[in-house]
Amino acid sequence: MLPKKLLVYVIIAMLVVSLVADEASAVKRRRRRRRRNRPEDINAVRRGARRNGRRLRHATSRREEFVKRRLRKFRNRDGDYEGKTRLVDGRAEFEGNVEIYHDGKWGNVCDDEWDLREGEIVCKGLGFPDVNQVTYNGFYGHIRHQYWLDNLFCFGNEKNISSCKHDGWGKHDCQPDEAAGVVCMTHFSTTTEPPTTTAAVPLIPIRDEPANVKRSRLQDTLGGDSMELSVAGGRVPEEGRVEIFMPGSNSSGLICGDGWSLLEAAVVCRQLGYGYAQSAPSTGFFGGNMTQIVLSGVKCRGNEERLDECLHAVPQEPGLVKCLGPPGDLNIAGVTCVQKMADLVPDTHELMRSVHLEDKQLFFLQCAMEENCLASTAYEKEQKMGYGWHLETRRLLRFTARIANQGDDAFLPFLPKHYWEWHHCHMHYHSMEVFAHYDIMDAKGKKVAEGHKASFCLEDNNCLPGIEPYYKCANFGDQGISPGCTDTYAYNIDCQWVDITDLEPGDYTFKLSVNPDMKVGEQSFDNNVAVCRLQYTTTSAWLGNCSLHAPHNLPPYPDVAVNLI
Repeated sequence: MLPKKLLVYVIIAMLVVSLVADEASAVKRRRRRRRRNRPEDINAVRRGARRNGRRLRHATSRREEFVKRRLRKFRNRDGDYEGKTRLVDGRAEFEGNVEIYHDGKWGNVCDDEWDLREGEIVCKGLGFPDVNQVTYNGFYGHIRHQYWLDNLFCFGNEKNISSCKHDGWGKHDCQPDEAAGVVCMTHFSTTTEPPTTTAAVPLIPIRDEPANVKRSRLQDTLGGDSMELSVAGGRVPEEGRVEIFMPGSNSSGLICGDGWSLLEAAVVCRQLGYGYAQSAPSTGFFGGNMTQIVLSGVKCRGNEERLDECLHAVPQEPGLVKCLGPPGDLNIAGVTCVQKMADLVPDTHELMRSVHLEDKQLFFLQCAMEENCLASTAYEKEQKMGYGWHLETRRLLRFTARIANQGDDAFLPFLPKHYWEWHHCHMHYHSMEVFAHYDIMDAKGKKVAEGHKASFCLEDNNCLPGIEPYYKCANFGDQGISPGCTDTYAYNIDCQWVDITDLEPGDYTFKLSVNPDMKVGEQSFDNNVAVCRLQYTTTSAWLGNCSLHAPHNLPPYPDVAVNLI
């Protein structure tokens, strides 16, 4: 073969190889591009999603565990915060509704069985020297949170109210307007007498202590003019929100519901001719959210003929009426009036006739101990003595409490039937937790002993001729006291006594209060308390000189404007 032809073949072969190589390289490039643009396999996507989900859940759980550890660390660091108390919605730091901390949340205390003993524990626990007075019926407005405590019973030696006896955390039968409150004494309290004139004289605060709220009669504030009332927004004319018409004004105003109770509602019903007060709601249920509140802090004894005979809180600035409570809460005073109502009266003659002493061992009082019917020393002996504590003897002042209904309608329990509690010691249902209080006071008016009957069963024991008993406790029957009948708690019933083991012989005052919290309406509360003279010796007890009075927690009612909360 000629050299020229060979050279041509070589060049042609090299061109062919180069073209083949370029094509192969182009094919590879096209395959890579297609691979990049091709969607991934769905199974691979799912496998990736599961891996990512596991990672996310793991990260979330780790985050959650981290938060829980931080919260536990914070709670452990501040572990003594449980059971702490505070005062809210007051005008100063020494007053307000009582709140207690439990289970990581703040809650309120209901005013059932709330008195100076519990208030003293709260005030001293907050660093104040003592309690000035306790308040009821949401005096500082409705509650902000749930109720934590109800039917609180303290002996007086507790450091915190969480150590007192109660129904259990979160167990209650209270409405939002039944918050318990206190007014504590401050380290700058004064003994200066209140002013003797009704003029609105500004008070100078004692150092850091703000001036207390000034109260005066409405008729004095109005200069002797009359104030007209009406009830609006209800389903019937006898119920609704209370509207007032000030002299010289054509528009109506409302009353703030701070401390609004059956006493004030009874005066409204009486003034309007609607009979008696069945309930005293403080709510926005009856409307009125567009109407201005022109009165607050209204306080009555319950026997006034007109509302302008009652006290009210004088505004610090004219026209500036403060309605205490949580922001946005409709705290408007209302009433429900009826023409017939029960009226309870304790039988003082039966009380004087039946009183006597009994010494009894703790072995026979174990059921009573469950209801806190004994003095605090009985429980201290149980804890300290160990074996043999049941042989200790307690001295009991026993008596019969006979309660008559002299009204024209039945007295019915506050709670509906499905809320009644079965008591295994007494073998029947109890419909009222607080129906009567038994107290013994010394010459200075200080309570030195009390009988604490945890709950009651209401029934017709004895009736006037021609009246058939209707209410019975047995077999989950209906409970109440019919008009013309009496409910008798004989001296031989559990807790029908006052434990006076620690009481020195001497002269005292005995007090029996019926319907003390005034949760159920009556024609009058002026005859609900029997006050008697008690002579106690080492071998006998005598009751005499009994008289009927109003409940102990009625507000003071001086003839002039006073400085009180």
